[in-house]
Amino acid sequence: MGSPSYTCPMTREEVINQYFLEHRAKMIDIAAFLDRVERARPAGTGDDYRLLAMVEALGILTDGAGKRAERVLDALSDPSLDPIAAAPGKGAAGAYAGKSGTEPKS
Repeated sequence: MGSPSYTCPMTREEVINQYFLEHRAKMIDIAAFLDRVERARPAGTGDDYRLLAMVEALGILTDGAGKRAERVLDALSDPSLDPIAAAPGKGAAGAYAGKSGTEPKS
């Protein structure tokens, strides 16, 4: 077997020095969002498909299996190939409702 292929021109220390504080802040934002969701009154039955997709994506970040960005994008994306006649709402929802079996609210 050959040596691993390193595609980033920076060392790990350089990457951490450059980007750690930015991503630390993003993690705190996500934690605050999840805390806010927990404190909010329920509105309906079951968990929202967007929250379920986010929790799945968060698990991907720490599973050590590699290709995290690709797999997070897959967890949040609609896998269907056929176009739909009309969108169910005014804009993108940011997650795919089909996995959870719940439909997005318009």
